[in-house]
Amino acid sequence: MKTIKEITEVLKGSTQIEPWMDEIAQDDRAGVVKVWAQFQKRLEKIEVLQKAHDEKLQFDAGYLPYEDAYIAGTDEAGRGPLAGPVVTAAVILPNYCQELLGVNDSKLLSKEKRKEYAERIKKHALYYAVHFQSVEEIDRLNIYEATRQSMLKSIEALEATPHFILADAMSLPVAIPQASIIKGDARSLAIAAASILAKTARDEYMENLDIQYPQYGFAQHAGYGTKQHLEALQQHGPTVHHRKTFEPIKSMLQRRE
Repeated sequence: MKTIKEITEVLKGSTQIEPWMDEIAQDDRAGVVKVWAQFQKRLEKIEVLQKAHDEKLQFDAGYLPYEDAYIAGTDEAGRGPLAGPVVTAAVILPNYCQELLGVNDSKLLSKEKRKEYAERIKKHALYYAVHFQSVEEIDRLNIYEATRQSMLKSIEALEATPHFILADAMSLPVAIPQASIIKGDARSLAIAAASILAKTARDEYMENLDIQYPQYGFAQHAGYGTKQHLEALQQHGPTVHHRKTFEPIKSMLQRRE
């Protein structure tokens, strides 16, 4: 009879229930009952992840014009903040990419998970590109158009031209066939991958900005209009990295004139 420690180790390395596990399932030792329940719970989580992953793969495959065509997913991070750039990413993945199991809408993942998946995406993507749209362009164009142009630039920066584009809730001014997908980062693996790259790149940018302007707390709120950020604006005023066409910054600057 195996020890509880031995059973724990063998279950850690298993990803499915197999016939030889019947003995473990019937073992009534409290320690074995516990690790068996933990093993089953882990398999249930993997099954849920796999189902969601397969649905995203099938969604993307539905837009393939032919089997080996390239589909690019594109998404943004940072449309809502009061400061910092809007960042977009474009990603072309291998068809049926099992290595990205668990990739999801970046907003549903922890910061640590996003970083982990970002590295995995960069490793397994066929091509990817990230574009930073400046505060100056956001103020000049408006946030919608600045985001749209940034998405297009991230697509154009790919080393291969995609045959189809899946964009998260956006129509792009390009001749390549495309689809604007509402909540695309929750439905498409390619868009979800792009959302993770865009979000991690923007977070890193804002963390670096926090080093230059520690009084604003950019590392904590990434430029969004939190209570902490609004209080810092009242105390210190806006920086060159704040969006002049966004409130309350617009009114602050008008009062100074």
